[in-house]
Amino acid sequence: MSKFETATSVDLPLTYVGKMTQQQLEKHLWDAADILRGKIDSADFKHYIFGLLFFKRLCDVWEEEYEERLKLYQDAELAADPEEHRFHIPPGAFWNDIRKHSTNIGEYLNGAFRAIEDANTRLRGVFQDVDFNNKERFPDATLELLLQHFSKHRLRNCDVEADILGDAYEYLISKFADDAGKKGGEFYTPKMVTRLIVTCLQPDEGMIVYDPTCGSGGMLLEMVNYLKRQQKNPKSLHLYGQEMNLNTWAICEMNLFLHDIDDAFILRGDTLREPKHLVAEGSKQLKTFDRVLANPPFSLKNWGDEAWKNGDKFSRDTYGCPPKSYGDLAFVQHMIASLNETGKLGVVLPHGILFRGGAEAKIREGILQDDLIEAVIGLAPNLFYGTGIPACVLIINKRKEAKRRGKVLFVNGAEEMVEGKNQNTLSEANVQRLAKAFLAFADEERFARVVDLAEIEKNDFNLNIARYVQTAEDEEQIDVAAEVMVLKELLEKRDQAEVKMLGFLKELGYDS
Repeated sequence: MSKFETATSVDLPLTYVGKMTQQQLEKHLWDAADILRGKIDSADFKHYIFGLLFFKRLCDVWEEEYEERLKLYQDAELAADPEEHRFHIPPGAFWNDIRKHSTNIGEYLNGAFRAIEDANTRLRGVFQDVDFNNKERFPDATLELLLQHFSKHRLRNCDVEADILGDAYEYLISKFADDAGKKGGEFYTPKMVTRLIVTCLQPDEGMIVYDPTCGSGGMLLEMVNYLKRQQKNPKSLHLYGQEMNLNTWAICEMNLFLHDIDDAFILRGDTLREPKHLVAEGSKQLKTFDRVLANPPFSLKNWGDEAWKNGDKFSRDTYGCPPKSYGDLAFVQHMIASLNETGKLGVVLPHGILFRGGAEAKIREGILQDDLIEAVIGLAPNLFYGTGIPACVLIINKRKEAKRRGKVLFVNGAEEMVEGKNQNTLSEANVQRLAKAFLAFADEERFARVVDLAEIEKNDFNLNIARYVQTAEDEEQIDVAAEVMVLKELLEKRDQAEVKMLGFLKELGYDS
């Protein structure tokens, strides 16, 4: 027996082989979380479930490739050569190698994770925070149940296509975000909000796309999905992102991989203090992009004003330094600085940035005077995990069409939602109505209005949507004089009725 065949020759329980539907896969993954309920905090489920799912997929795809090449070359050593595989898995680090052990399972899992990371530069760090070698949290019995569960289904490409697996993974991300409550919003943006932004930005083939706070990668993936829906080549997109949180960065890398995307550039670090995507290593000049989109943390405190107040070394403070307790417009300025000359950006922000005063008012004025803001789209309340703060989408365009110059479109989408028990959502119809309003760039009664910059200047560059889009029904004008006449007539009729009634009472003998 060849040393490379150990990965597939272990005598283990039967694994289901064959195509899985989206629903079957989603249930299979969510059921894995049930094994951990009560044993660890639900906010931590994702690290372990995602880690095992990713490990299983890597191993199953490697085995699939190995068997195809063995059949082709009739040579086990050549079939196992790392050059023949998308990713390399060292001997002893396969799923079935771990399944041989009934004790110290966590130690062997951790060892396999490290071995895979060491063998693949592209995967360095993706298992960083996944530690199964803690018997208080993960006794062998629990890990055995988890491994048995994941072993039920084979996850080769022939069994689960990348898109289906990736979509199921995103389903799991959204479920964990819901489960985690407030913490969920740190790594996940509701899919339909993302779809709205991407539809407005209209990416095209060959574009370079960037998300400076990319979380689990959902916004970058929606760019890919948009091109698919347009029947264009999504592989032509160049994806870039940055994420500060190590665990979330790892989830993003796994998410992209499971969607069959290997060539994205997702870097770790604090975007405002230490932007990573530069024109050259060590440079102080930001790389620029065709499309930029993000959902940065709302009103971030201690965002790094100390590095900006005396002049940002990356020249992102063109319009000024935001206040220490509100990092929103620091992210906006970073994004503007990351646009090329024809670039567009879409960003989710709290409503406060539309009207707050002080340093933010100065920044807002500068951006408006440079005619960069194309649209302000108000969103319905309670769409985001962990916050009920009203939010909006700001669309910025470095090169507006001639008919849009000197104007800003305001859209009041406060009523565009599907009400939920704990959280509201956007439907496909809601997204289409909001996006259609942006693309049309025209007035629509009590919903959208195109406003000249001169009017906005008269309002001290305040962008509060309610100032520009009337949402209430027009109150009917009252003719006071006519109403007084009506009242007099009614009083006269009342008096006549009273006289008549008293006459009847007198006839009946009730005269007092």
